[in-house]
Amino acid sequence: MSEHRSSIDIDAAPETVYQFLVTEQCLTTWMGQWASLNPVPGGRFEVNIAGHPVRGSFLEVDPPRRVTVSWGYVGHDTLPVGASTVSFELTPIDTGTRVEVVHTDLPETEVAGHADGWSHFLSRLSQAAEGHQPPPDTWEPAP
Repeated sequence: MSEHRSSIDIDAAPETVYQFLVTEQCLTTWMGQWASLNPVPGGRFEVNIAGHPVRGSFLEVDPPRRVTVSWGYVGHDTLPVGASTVSFELTPIDTGTRVEVVHTDLPETEVAGHADGWSHFLSRLSQAAEGHQPPPDTWEPAP
């Protein structure tokens, strides 16, 4: 199994960025078209992204520093529901918050697609958390 790491600096306080990871209304401004979240350990993490149902659960919720969820896709053979783990680490910096995403337990065949996805969606997270409305999302996973 492999992992992907990425990070972005966002001009917003960690408390603000944190809300974009744990509330349905905020999450869907930057990632996905629908979400159902229960941000407590063991609570549901469900989001539909470009027609793909991502399902898992919250593993760690440490406001406003860290959110960890299990991640996988309904009906997917190589990355089924809850098979991988995504951690969002929020670190205060002079200009706001550094968000580091670590996606672990990825099959090698899934790394490039998830790297592309995280690059796209972290940019949208930055826009949303900084108070800007991201444009309509037209991202599609690579075939």
